[in-house]
Amino acid sequence: MPLIHVTLLDGRSPQEVASLGRALTAAVHETLGTPVEAVRVIVEEASPTHWFVGGRSVAERRSAPS
Repeated sequence: MPLIHVTLLDGRSPQEVASLGRALTAAVHETLGTPVEAVRVIVEEASPTHWFVGGRSVAERRSAPS
């Protein structure tokens, strides 16, 4: 039973998250031959204030002047 755990920044629509879940399931099925019923996908969303790149949150990076 393959388990795929994806972490994304908040902001995707429910339709986009569902589409990702379906696409990942299909990819595992097509690549490994695993029955789709046995594929597990967890999509976790994180706030930009809780996602850090280079020691700064994404929220900070987004608000900084370019």
